[in-house]
Amino acid sequence: MKPILALSSCWCSHRHQDGYEMLKEMAGLGFEWVELSHGIRITLVPGILRGVEEGIVKVASCHNFCPLPTGVHHAAPNLYVPSAKDPRERDQWLRHSKRSVDFAHQVGAKKLVMHLGNVEFFWFNPSRKIDAYREQHPGMDAATDAKYQKLLGKALNKLRAHKTIFWENMRAGLAEFLPYATAKGVALGFENREAFEELPLDEDYADFVASLPREALGGYWHDTGHAHIKESLGLLSHREHLEKNASRAIGFHLHDVNAEGYDHQTLGAGVIDFEMVSSFWRPEHTLVLEFNPRLSVEDVLLSKQHAEALIALRFGK
Repeated sequence: MKPILALSSCWCSHRHQDGYEMLKEMAGLGFEWVELSHGIRITLVPGILRGVEEGIVKVASCHNFCPLPTGVHHAAPNLYVPSAKDPRERDQWLRHSKRSVDFAHQVGAKKLVMHLGNVEFFWFNPSRKIDAYREQHPGMDAATDAKYQKLLGKALNKLRAHKTIFWENMRAGLAEFLPYATAKGVALGFENREAFEELPLDEDYADFVASLPREALGGYWHDTGHAHIKESLGLLSHREHLEKNASRAIGFHLHDVNAEGYDHQTLGAGVIDFEMVSSFWRPEHTLVLEFNPRLSVEDVLLSKQHAEALIALRFGK
């Protein structure tokens, strides 16, 4: 048994008016499995359903919100968040997340990737000082720059002190949502995020996932680009973060980060150590190539070959 390798529709959904043609393009690159991402407009759904019914591809996972709410025409995974102070937004998050579970179940996907919100700052988000320092000191090493480390420590303390209500809102929403997804047979993958104030905080992930009810279908979803960005900020070690969370991981978003810090790039063309990442893969995992739409067909195929070589090295041909 080997992990499933899938291509995310985030690479191509914006180019298509017909979901059937979108799936044909993805299948034409040699992908048996796809992830339907958070840019699936409602107008693409009839063609997707037709393509899945005909067996053009199989859907390994979806990414909340999928499909997008009516009237939304661009990728919007954070359109509503469960951490919000406004109960109306939390209600909308729950409503559309349940809709995503229903759609995942309809297309045969067993996993739904999710974002879980953020800590809101009305004034003075502490990440601004971090961003400003980095802009003023290009090329600085976050791990060794003492002034930066002091600034980062203060920002983290403010973030921790301010997170309580948002954390509680998120946990309450998830407590209501998890049983619904589990009843539909859809496992929720809670994705590590790249922004400083997004939830869960990286230090909280292991305990958060471990606290999920045993009967619930849910686990950690690792995004390689996000982890590298956080590492470059001095917020974590990519390897150590995987060591802490891999035992409860259910899937990976795979993409590289170039020397300029841009993610969703071709595998092997950037700075991420994918041999290290692949050492944490297990046969039951879903591996999703998640790319910037600007990448060429050749870039996608090169990444596919790179991932397949790593899978073969770890699991055999």
